[in-house]
Amino acid sequence: MLSILPSEVSVQQIHQYLLGSVGPRPICFASTIDKNGIRNLAPFSFFNVFSANPPIAVFSPAKSGRTGANKHTYENVKEVPEVVINVVTYEMVQQMSLASSPYEKGVDEFIKSGFTAVDSDLIKPARVKESPVQMECVVKQVMELGEGGGAGNLIICEVVKMHINEDFINEFGAIDQQKIDLVARMGGNWYCRAHGDALFEVAKPLTTIGIGVDALPKHIRLSELLNGNELGMLGSVEHLPSMEEQVSVKAEFVSKDKFQAAKELLKIGQSTSALALLW
Repeated sequence: MLSILPSEVSVQQIHQYLLGSVGPRPICFASTIDKNGIRNLAPFSFFNVFSANPPIAVFSPAKSGRTGANKHTYENVKEVPEVVINVVTYEMVQQMSLASSPYEKGVDEFIKSGFTAVDSDLIKPARVKESPVQMECVVKQVMELGEGGGAGNLIICEVVKMHINEDFINEFGAIDQQKIDLVARMGGNWYCRAHGDALFEVAKPLTTIGIGVDALPKHIRLSELLNGNELGMLGSVEHLPSMEEQVSVKAEFVSKDKFQAAKELLKIGQSTSALALLW
């Protein structure tokens, strides 16, 4: 293992290690204005939501690692504590990247990047029409985390109104994750597209309590034929297999290698049967 003390490497190095290891990171495409009403639009990948009641989003426009200068977004929310957070999809990622260029203060990134500004309902900054989800936010607190280049400035916002393109709402009234086609930041120039085979589901154990990996017999728990995900699925079943379950499943797969057959069962979500087969 490469062990690192942040105090013993450059800010640039620790920045690269952090961005390369923490990802994919959602993108806050932030629209703000200064005290003179001049618009600014910029993306930030130090971003997430942290509460639903009240709805809170937090992002961090860090000081420049090269010059130590503050981002215009940070300066704007200190003057006008409001921001629109627009989500970024694959279709708009190149324009979003263009908006991140280090334009001089006063340059309108809406115009430079070709996005359409739409008036907000409750706050002054404009929304990005092309974004399928736009959150009007009031800034509740700004926390400066340091003085030098690379230091973050946490901007804590309360979402006061959301605008969602109905084309991305499914029959259950939720945002369709297959349609919205979100993108996220990785390290360096890399992005991640949440689309197609990149999406997968894992059922949340909200009301179920699995037996745990520690309850599996040694020949299963220590087997080199099973990976961590497969052990996790086996440990998520809610009860040990009965003798009847074991006999029934083993009779069905009597002519197959039991570990290979169990892996196939796990792929289709049949964890209980897979455990009974291996028991």
